[in-house]
Amino acid sequence: MGPRNPHDLFEALERNEIVPYFQPLVELRSGILTGLEVLARWIHPVDGVVSPDQFIPLAEETGCIGELTERLLRQVFAAAAVIPPQVSISVNISPLQFRDTGLAREIERMARAGRFPLERMVLEVTESALVGNIMQARAIAGELKELGVRLSLDDFGTGYSSLRHLQALPFDELKVDAGFVRSMGVTLESRKIAAAVVGLGQSLGLRTVAEGVETRNQAEMLLWLGCDEAQGWLYGRPVPAEKLAEIVARETLLGDDQADEDGVCGPIMPHIEALPSQRMAHLQAIYDGVPVGLCFLDQHLRFLSVNRRMADINGRSVAEHLGRRLQDVLPALWTNLEPLMKRVLDGESIHGLEYWDERLGPALPHRVFSMSYEPARDEAGEVVGISVALVDVSEQKDAEFARYELETMRRRVAELDRELAGLKLGPHAAHLGTNWDAGGVAAD
Repeated sequence: MGPRNPHDLFEALERNEIVPYFQPLVELRSGILTGLEVLARWIHPVDGVVSPDQFIPLAEETGCIGELTERLLRQVFAAAAVIPPQVSISVNISPLQFRDTGLAREIERMARAGRFPLERMVLEVTESALVGNIMQARAIAGELKELGVRLSLDDFGTGYSSLRHLQALPFDELKVDAGFVRSMGVTLESRKIAAAVVGLGQSLGLRTVAEGVETRNQAEMLLWLGCDEAQGWLYGRPVPAEKLAEIVARETLLGDDQADEDGVCGPIMPHIEALPSQRMAHLQAIYDGVPVGLCFLDQHLRFLSVNRRMADINGRSVAEHLGRRLQDVLPALWTNLEPLMKRVLDGESIHGLEYWDERLGPALPHRVFSMSYEPARDEAGEVVGISVALVDVSEQKDAEFARYELETMRRRVAELDRELAGLKLGPHAAHLGTNWDAGGVAAD
């Protein structure tokens, strides 16, 4: 039932009954643990585990939300000893707290006391914290960013959604609400909204995180849309601090039936948010089955999608491409590719370039590819990425080379025949030739 009055809540704080639970956040393409979101739970002596929606509003009303947060963070920082340093920790901040001009100082004080580096902290705020408070929120956000804290806009699209908020504050991350994620496989509208939020995050250079991912189908659709990270029951339910070691000990959190040799991956297709999962699977099969290397690079030259043929050509797995920059995947070719990429991002289409792949070594035949680069544009005509296609033309080139060699040999043989004929006739060949009549009979 949760708290019946403020006194219950005050006593719960004194008895340390409100504790942090941790839910994993994973990289969608690989299932690797990237972060943990802190969720408050009240371990009530009578009612058992009480969810935050039953006591956080009371904490805000009674003015003890600051104390509650401080007690939680002390426990979080203590538990961080078992969490790898590359794993971030996300903490929800109440709208009331985000109006407190001393918030940054308090966060810094608590982190210093807990010896926790703030570069690992992500503070999640909802848009309700920003309504009518943009200037003050911007100042508070600026102070937090100076400390190294990252900011995440939670539940975007469910409340007072405004692009002005994203423009005004230095957010690092945009979260897709669980309600949209859960209904993605059922309603077209939810797929479109999820796609719009992910696309907005990409266009603004923000990482996108999907909440409430419960099925492989949802994870695959989100990955196709280009979402970066996810959290939900598919990857793990919230656990208390004493079970953290079990989560971080696992290499990946893909779900029982989710892993394959390349992780969960798929191409980013135009308007893919409007397609049912059956057609998405069909397009994936076509994308991977064509005898052409295909990939899509965003405006920062990061691989958003790549088919297996392209991955094989580059000598890396699909998972080793996605999310990484072209210069990092193909460093040996970057010097030649960089000026081409700049031209395409400026709107130029480049087709028919040939690339001789000599990486197999001198003892093996070289491969030749015909390359095409096409700028991809959004509805406004702006270039948002590059579509790349590579076709192996080694056999055609071998045939052309063989024909050239044969023709060269024929010409050489003809030249040798003429030279040999001249040698047999000797130096008087021209004089003797004048003594033969048209019928081939020698004249007296």
